[in-house]
Amino acid sequence: MRLKYILHLAFMAAMLCPADAMAQTNGTNSSYSRFGLGLPCDASQSYNRSMGGVAQGLRDGSRLNMQNPASYSAMDSLTFLFDLGMGLQRTRYIQNGNHLTVNNTWFDHVNAAFRVARNVGMSVGFLPYTKVGYSFTQSQHVTIDPYTGQSIDNTFSYNGSGGLHKAYVGAGWQLFKGFSIGANLGFMWGTINHQFTQTFTENGTSNSTAYSSLLTVYDTNVKSWTGDVGMQLALPLNEKDALNIGATVGIGHKLGGKASILRTALSGDTIQGSTDKGFSIPMTYSVGAAWVHDKKLTVAADVTMEQWSKSHTPQFDINDRSYNATTGAYNDRWRVNAGAEYIPSRFDTRFLRRVNYRIGAYYSTPYINIPQNGKTLDGPSEYGITAGVGLPIANAHNRLYVLSPYFPSYVNVGVSWSRRDASAEGLISENILSIHIGMTFNERWFMKWKFK
Repeated sequence: MRLKYILHLAFMAAMLCPADAMAQTNGTNSSYSRFGLGLPCDASQSYNRSMGGVAQGLRDGSRLNMQNPASYSAMDSLTFLFDLGMGLQRTRYIQNGNHLTVNNTWFDHVNAAFRVARNVGMSVGFLPYTKVGYSFTQSQHVTIDPYTGQSIDNTFSYNGSGGLHKAYVGAGWQLFKGFSIGANLGFMWGTINHQFTQTFTENGTSNSTAYSSLLTVYDTNVKSWTGDVGMQLALPLNEKDALNIGATVGIGHKLGGKASILRTALSGDTIQGSTDKGFSIPMTYSVGAAWVHDKKLTVAADVTMEQWSKSHTPQFDINDRSYNATTGAYNDRWRVNAGAEYIPSRFDTRFLRRVNYRIGAYYSTPYINIPQNGKTLDGPSEYGITAGVGLPIANAHNRLYVLSPYFPSYVNVGVSWSRRDASAEGLISENILSIHIGMTFNERWFMKWKFK
């Protein structure tokens, strides 16, 4: 009955809490989120996000690592893990000497993990996959009206909202000592809306007689599945050192759902089209390693490749007025992560000696292309540095003199600075300062107490 209760609790938290929060804000105002499926979200947990987002080689019975499901097999038999996180973000947008600062908050993830059998662990949870949110305008001079002598200008308005989310259930199994495999299977859903308005003005006033305005609306509704598989190999090097090697493969496929376009001119001309399974997500390959020294110092690095170049996106053909899924609109995305964590003394009674100190960095190439002046330009690359601490907390069931300090609950606080920069002149640069706050509850729900 207790296992059934835990499953219900974790599933309801994963499905309901973040969904309500994500309906209020998705944490971005970036104009780059109007391309493709939006800006990819970081799938890191509260603790490893401060380590640059490394994950493949991390394996710990007191932490949840959903990025490599093989790690679930390390779950301690007596504990139940519950992890949730949120973020606060301040972004400075810079273009041609002009700048704008915007603040955002968002609810990030909620996950649970526990052991279900000997050498078998399980996890359930919710997290965002992409996010879309922007609103901006651009104006340009077109010509001088030969009859009135007035200046004709063209104003473009862009608005977008939405994003994709996923809920998952996963399991990890240690086949034999040192070698584990795992898999996550999930459900992905979400809506994405883009609106593009082109308006002509004559001397600053809308002119609907001589020049026709244009409204284009793109709608995408996604309901599909996701899946990934992983492995980990734990290699003890000596009495104090160990090397963990990990790898995962994310399964790429076409996304279920419908994508549509509606283009309406003020003159009355209307074009519309739709396609099923217009988008797809890429095959993703990740590999990484973590070196652990004396259970105090962890140094890790990952490399990830997302094969977006073979993914589909709907394109409108003006000649036959069709809206069909095509490939070639994206680039393969590469990401490199590196990070470290240091714990002075897990067993020390002094608080600062038990704090987890973390640092990291990452770099990723863009997957989107940006059309500009008849050319196709690469989207923005992104790089950043991270730092943070894990603050151990105690409760009635988790005190140093009762339980092993290897399994405390934590408040994880992290800070990151990142920059998105496109290679072409005139495009927007983004400087992003983020604060991530997470809670990792580690409860010894399955301990059997013995009384004398």
